[in-house]
Amino acid sequence: MTVTQILFVVLSLMAVLSGLFTIFSKNPVFSALWLIVAFFAIAGHYILLNAQFLAVVHIIVYAGAIMVLFLYVVFMINLNKETEPNKPAWVRIAAVISGGMMMLTLVAALKGASLVPQNKSAEALNIGLASNLGKVLFNDFLVPFELSSVLLLAAMVGAVMLGKRQIH
Repeated sequence: MTVTQILFVVLSLMAVLSGLFTIFSKNPVFSALWLIVAFFAIAGHYILLNAQFLAVVHIIVYAGAIMVLFLYVVFMINLNKETEPNKPAWVRIAAVISGGMMMLTLVAALKGASLVPQNKSAEALNIGLASNLGKVLFNDFLVPFELSSVLLLAAMVGAVMLGKRQIH
């Protein structure tokens, strides 16, 4: 095994384990901290893919700004089991269906992936640079980029709906 393969395996294990610790941690602060570890592992994958710009932006945006916001919200809402309302059964069923659809999409996307490394051309070595990333993103992938913004908007509306208090 080469050094790159060893780093990939270590970073992958770190990302998966910290993701599991994020999900199964009882304390929301520890969950947020484990999520930061997962973000750093993913940034390491970006570096292995020669996408240094994405790695730096990922660390600044996610591990920096978003996680500070998460921790601020966790400290502000003061979670107690007595004040936590139980969600209706249909919300839990919708969450399971959404998660299953996401897993099905990931499996379908990875079905055609190749485990054999591809030959690296001079153009492929510069794919992680900011200028090349912008050209590809706004020329070749403009429609998926805009569709992802609509998907994020729908996710925000869903988060607000799930987070609002039930009035009885």
